[in-house]
Amino acid sequence: MSENLDKSNINEAGKSRSSDSEQGFEAAMEGSDDALQKKTKSGSPSTQRVQRPHSSPPRFVTVEELLETAKGVTNMALAHEIVVNGDFQIKPVELPEDSLEKRVKEIVHKAFWDCLSVQLSEDPPTYDHAIKLVGEIKETLLSFLLPGHTRLRNQITEVLDLELIKQEAENGALDISKLAEFIIGMMGTLCAPARDEEVKKLKDIKEIVTLFRAIFSVLDLMKVDMANFAVSSIRPHLMQQSVEYERKKFQELLEKQPNSLDFVTQWLGEAADDLMNQKYKNALPVGGGAPDSGDSPIPTMPNPVAVQNCAYLKLLKWDHLHRPFPETVLMDQPRFQELQLQLEQLTILGAVLLVTFSMAASGISSQASFAEKLKMIVKILLTDMHLPSFHLKDALITIGEKVCLEVSSCLSLCGFTSFTTDKETVLKGQIQALASPDDPIRRIMDSRILTFLETYLASGHQKPLPTVPGGLGPVHKELEEVAIKFVRLVNYNKMVFSPYYDAVLSKILVRS
Repeated sequence: MSENLDKSNINEAGKSRSSDSEQGFEAAMEGSDDALQKKTKSGSPSTQRVQRPHSSPPRFVTVEELLETAKGVTNMALAHEIVVNGDFQIKPVELPEDSLEKRVKEIVHKAFWDCLSVQLSEDPPTYDHAIKLVGEIKETLLSFLLPGHTRLRNQITEVLDLELIKQEAENGALDISKLAEFIIGMMGTLCAPARDEEVKKLKDIKEIVTLFRAIFSVLDLMKVDMANFAVSSIRPHLMQQSVEYERKKFQELLEKQPNSLDFVTQWLGEAADDLMNQKYKNALPVGGGAPDSGDSPIPTMPNPVAVQNCAYLKLLKWDHLHRPFPETVLMDQPRFQELQLQLEQLTILGAVLLVTFSMAASGISSQASFAEKLKMIVKILLTDMHLPSFHLKDALITIGEKVCLEVSSCLSLCGFTSFTTDKETVLKGQIQALASPDDPIRRIMDSRILTFLETYLASGHQKPLPTVPGGLGPVHKELEEVAIKFVRLVNYNKMVFSPYYDAVLSKILVRS
């Protein structure tokens, strides 16, 4: 989309409160308006900003409009996935084992290969099917070539000349094994290193039908490899185009459903309120009183960038079951959920290590191998933390027992005074207390993690990572990995939707 956005549409989005029943956008985003309203009523902690605005009378949409909208969202989601997910890969299609489609495919393929086997078994052999297969293989090999591969292109064109092959077949001079040998050699030249073993195995297959089947199987894998290579190659060039494309598609959705920024407005509004409240508290004199009494400064209006950063941090504490996610980050909701779970695990992990090293002898925490071993043990026991069946309280009981055993063993090996029963009891109790979100140590770890993320987000992604706060040293690697993912996600979202955020915040901050 052109950088000259339709400002009237952006501005109108901040104040428009039209149809909740417009089905195009809601269906495409996989959620009905009724479901969103229910979530809002049941889960919103703030009655000021999270109440869904009243909607205007419903407007019916055609099936064509619905399909067009869904297609637009699908394309936008794919482009977004390629740019945001550095590990994005195209994978071979695997049909369900007992599906009708898989059975039909197997029957058709078996019939084809049986027909080829019959033709090659005739006397003299018939090569009609085999020549068609060679033609398909030729086109596939040519599709792997880059513009500069002139010599390879000439080789393939010359050796797999279908007219010449047909003439050889008609005159009984066709050596199909020699063609297969050339094809395998060319596949070995063009394939990715990961496919070398599969190509090498082809040389051991002597039966021609089985060989052709195996060749096509490996060629399918090579097609996937080539597609993934293309994706990785174009990703840097796709970034700016994807930003414009996503913004354009969102603008089209916004024009069809003008209230598509309602939850964004509520989300940013809450972040602005949080910052204002924080500034107000910081401005209060130590002895109490009004912030403007004496020499106490009046809290200034929060910076729009600071509001946005605060809003993104709020996504890491989101109640996904009861609160609708802001529209502009909806495609990244699974990623924010994953980051949220990782941070919850890091909070518990860091808190366990903090209380353990505080209780044990000072020399233990300096034992790098022991600290790493203890961290891995706790991480393993917290692996299933994202599952509904996981019970943190029970896991922490197990962790307490295991930690005490490891600490006692390490103290003994290092020649330190052994752990007393009373100390073990206290340590287990402190570890078990971490099950409560209100536990002071857990709250400290949580606060320090958020402070680290906030600092990194405010510093800009091109600058070095800030210093890890005290107590987070043992988990700094994991924390930095999460921080990099989080900031990359946030910065891309800002690139796409910053004009909409600016328009919304210009009204919110004026009202404040």
